[in-house]
Amino acid sequence: MKELNINISHIAIIMDGNRRWAKQYGLPSAAGHKKGVEALRKTVRACDDLGIKYLTVYAFSTENWKRSKEEVSFLMNLVAVTLKNELDEMHKEDVKISFLGDLEPISKSLRQVIDNAIEKTKNNKGVNLQIAFNYGSRHEITTAVKKIVQSGIKIEDITEETISKNLYTSGIPDPDILIRTGGEKRISNYLLWQIAYSEIIVVDEFWPEFDGNSLKQCIDEFNNRTRRYGK
Repeated sequence: MKELNINISHIAIIMDGNRRWAKQYGLPSAAGHKKGVEALRKTVRACDDLGIKYLTVYAFSTENWKRSKEEVSFLMNLVAVTLKNELDEMHKEDVKISFLGDLEPISKSLRQVIDNAIEKTKNNKGVNLQIAFNYGSRHEITTAVKKIVQSGIKIEDITEETISKNLYTSGIPDPDILIRTGGEKRISNYLLWQIAYSEIIVVDEFWPEFDGNSLKQCIDEFNNRTRRYGK
């Protein structure tokens, strides 16, 4: 895949369809989420092959707390187990892990696992994997505004750059592409500020079915578009 002519630094993905994939095969939701982890592993490696520096994935939204206690508990445990099982391999592959979102409500045990992953990979130079966890874009923007107000900056000095620097994604380039799997045509409160000029690509396949070839097809579509940035 390295022969692709691409000029992409950042891809964001809404990993949708785990539960629908499981239902399609008569399996419990948990099986879909576990299969989704495999899809993420394949996608991270594909990004590395393609030289794409930043990958941001939507793992758990602020609205996902409304799901059943059993599913929420399973998802929290899945993140912990996945990080523990995959961390050494991702570190070996030079992946840098970070988390975007409000981690205050997360249990201490999971927070320790997350902090360990961030600390262990902080100096890595490969793919930057941002995991949006307990993330909601409106909450992110609201928090940024509060930080700006508290800083005492004058109103006339507030710019778009001021806001960008106070978001979770400070220092990260805006996504070139936003991919949503599962066929739904919604943004779902994800990176609302950052995707202002991203190319949006919706694919019908569920997230557990997504792989390197799927990513290549999205990039091919991106290459066939003309980005105008509102001009």
